[in-house]
Amino acid sequence: MYLALLLIFLQCSELYTQEGVFTFNTVEIKVAPSAKVKNGAPVSIVCHADISKSSNFQLKHNFTIFKDRKLVFMTVSDKDHAQYEIPVARSSDTGDYECTVQAGGKTKSSNPLHVWITGMTKPILTAEKNQVLEGEVVKLRCELPEEEPPLYFFFRKIKMNSTPQEKNKFEAYRNFSEVEFSVEEGDNILQFDCFGRRNVKLEFESSEHSNRTLVIVKEPFIKPTLNARPSNNITEGDRIQFECSTVVARMRDIEIILQKNKTILKSVRNEQLLKYSAVATLEDSGQYLCKVEQGRASKTTKLNVVVSELFPKPTLAASMSKLDENKELTLSCNINGFGQAKFSILRKHSNRDTWLKNSTNLTMRVSVNDTGSYICKAEMKGIVKESKPVRINVYAPVSRPTLSVVSGLPEVVVGKPLWLICRSVMGTPPITFTFYKGSEVKKVVVNDTYALFLDENIRQNDKRGYSCGARNNHSSGMKTSNILNITVIVPIKNASLGSIPYGEVEDGSETAFLCSVKEGSWPIHFRFFRKTDHDVLVFEKSEHADRVMWHKEAMNRQDTGTYYCMASNRANVDVKSPPITINVILASWQKGVIAAFVLIPVAGAVILALWWFLFKKKKAKGPSLEMSGSALPTNLTSEKLPRQHNDGDYYSGSGYIEDSENHMKSTDESKGPVLESAEVEYTEVEVSTLDPHRAPVQKGTETVYSEIRKANNDSVENRHSRIQGHPDAT
Repeated sequence: MYLALLLIFLQCSELYTQEGVFTFNTVEIKVAPSAKVKNGAPVSIVCHADISKSSNFQLKHNFTIFKDRKLVFMTVSDKDHAQYEIPVARSSDTGDYECTVQAGGKTKSSNPLHVWITGMTKPILTAEKNQVLEGEVVKLRCELPEEEPPLYFFFRKIKMNSTPQEKNKFEAYRNFSEVEFSVEEGDNILQFDCFGRRNVKLEFESSEHSNRTLVIVKEPFIKPTLNARPSNNITEGDRIQFECSTVVARMRDIEIILQKNKTILKSVRNEQLLKYSAVATLEDSGQYLCKVEQGRASKTTKLNVVVSELFPKPTLAASMSKLDENKELTLSCNINGFGQAKFSILRKHSNRDTWLKNSTNLTMRVSVNDTGSYICKAEMKGIVKESKPVRINVYAPVSRPTLSVVSGLPEVVVGKPLWLICRSVMGTPPITFTFYKGSEVKKVVVNDTYALFLDENIRQNDKRGYSCGARNNHSSGMKTSNILNITVIVPIKNASLGSIPYGEVEDGSETAFLCSVKEGSWPIHFRFFRKTDHDVLVFEKSEHADRVMWHKEAMNRQDTGTYYCMASNRANVDVKSPPITINVILASWQKGVIAAFVLIPVAGAVILALWWFLFKKKKAKGPSLEMSGSALPTNLTSEKLPRQHNDGDYYSGSGYIEDSENHMKSTDESKGPVLESAEVEYTEVEVSTLDPHRAPVQKGTETVYSEIRKANNDSVENRHSRIQGHPDAT
C-alpha cells in the first residue's frame, strides 16, 4: 500500500515538474504620468515582468525597486507587476530607477530609467538678530528641508538704492548653510533672502527665493566733525589747529585718528575730541581725514586745507660748475622780491649738511676735495626753505699715463690676443683714455683710473708700437704715454735632426748632431733625447739661432739607439723632430786586432804542419838510398814553399764639421797603401840522393832555401761623411 502511494506521489511530482516550467522574457520599469514631473505632483513607478510558462500555474514574484542603486521599495505578489507610489514628489526623488524580479529561483532586472522631479522647494531663511549695531555682523541660516545634498546656497544683502551684495556657499553633505554679513557705515534698514541650486544631469536647477528677513541697524556713534582753526585757508608760517569730535553711545574701545595722505598725524582712545596743531607750510596743503573706529564700525570725515606761500624757494647760482683746482668759485643765493629773509650757504652730504656761511654770497679757492653739491637756505617767520642743489666739480690734471701689457711681459704670440692697460695715477675722474696703434686710434674708454684695450689677433707684420692718451675736464688737455713696443713671438715650426756620420758610427769616434727649425723667434731652447723606456735628455742648449750642434766626442756601443730633438721658445709650444737611428759599430783597429789574434795562430799551425811533413819525408828517403849501393850525383834541389798572404783591410778616415755661418761641410781623408818590406824565411833541408853512375852510396847534405815572402797590401777606402736626411746638409 505504501509502495503504491509512493509511486503515485512520484508520478504527480513528475507531472508537476513538467507543468511548472517558465522563463523571463523582459522586465520593464515605467513611470506615470511621465519621467519628468513637477515638484509636488504624485508619481507612480511600475515594474512589470513578462514571463512565458509551460501551463497555467501560480508563481510568486519578488519585486525590488532601486533608486540610484539604493533600495526604495520591495513587495511579493502573484501578479506580474508591482507599483511604487510617491504621493508628493520632491526634487530629492530625482534619480535613476531600476527594478529586479525574482521567481522560482530565477532573477531578471530591468534597464535603468531616469526620473526627473523638476523644481525645488522654497528655502527657509532665518536671522540670528533682527536689530544690530554698525560694525557688527548678521548671521543667516538658509535651509532646504526636503532636498538632498549636494546643494548650492545663495544669500543676498539688499539695501535701498544699491545693488544687492551676494554670497554663495556649497554644501556637500547637508541641506542647509550659514553665512555672516558685516554691517557697514551707512547701513540703516537691511533685507536678506536666499535660494538654492542643484546640478541634475549637468544642468543647474534653482529654487524660488526664500522669504525676506528685515534687520534694523543702529549707529554706535555719529559721524565725526573735522574743523581747522583759524581757517582751512591760511598762509605758511601761521599756526593751524585741527579738531575732530564725535558722539558715542558707549565710550568703550572708541578711537579717533587724524591722518593726511595715509600718514597718521595723531590719534586718541576712549575720548570724544582730538586736537592737533602745527606751523603751516606749503607741504601742509592737502586733504585731511578724521576717522572714528569702534569694533568693526568706522566713520570718516574729510577736510581740504590750502596753505598759501609766504615766500618762494631761494635760488643758488655758481660762477662755474666745472673748474680746475686752485680756481676761484663764487656762489650766490637770492629770492626775487624778498630781501628780509636770512640766507645761509651749505654743502650737502649724505647724512648731514655742512654750514659754510650766513650770507647771500660765498667766494672760495677750490681744491679737488670741494667737489660736491651745494645749497642755500632762506628763513622767514620760522619757515625755512631750501634751494635746489648745485653740483660743483673740481678737476686735478691727469698725470702722464703708463701703458703696459696685462700679462707683464711686452710680448705676444702670433695669433694670440694682446691685453693692454693704460693707467693714470693722478687726475680727477672720469678720465677719457684713448688707445693708439701706431698713429691709428683703436679705442676710446671713459673710466676712473685705468682702461683696458684688447688687440684680438696679432699678426707677424703688425705695427708693434702702442701708446695711450688720458684726459679729463681739466684745461691742461690730453697727456700721452711712451710708445710701447711689443715683441711678436713666432712659434716654432718643423724641427728636424741630422748627424755626421749618419746611420753607422765607429766605436770611439766623434759624432755631431744638428737640430734645426724652419722658423721661430729667438732665443730657441734645443733639447736632445735618446729614446728608452723613459726618454733620456742627453743635451740641451739655448741659442739665438735657428740651429744648434751637439758634439759627442766618443761614441760607444751603449749609445746605439733612436734620437730626436725638441725645440721651444717663449711661445711655450714644444716641437718634436722626426727620430733618427744611430748604430755604433767596431772601429778599424779593433777589426785588425781581432784579425791578428785569429790569423797568427792559424799561420803558425800551417808552418808547423809543413815542417813536420818535410821531416817525415827526409827520414823515409835516407835508408832506401843506403841500401841501393849506387852513387847519385849531387843535385841542388830548391823547393819553393808556398807563399802565404795575410791581407787585411783597414778603414781609415776622418770627418770634420765646421760651423761657420750655420753651414756644415764634410771632407774625406783617404789613406794611401803602406807597403811593408817582404820578409824572407830560410829553411835548411837535408836531402839524400842516389847517383846511378857510382857504386857506393854517397851521402850528402844540401841546404834548400825556401823563401817565403809576405806582402801586406793595405787597401785604401774612401768613406764620405755626410749628414743624411738633414734639411741643412750640403
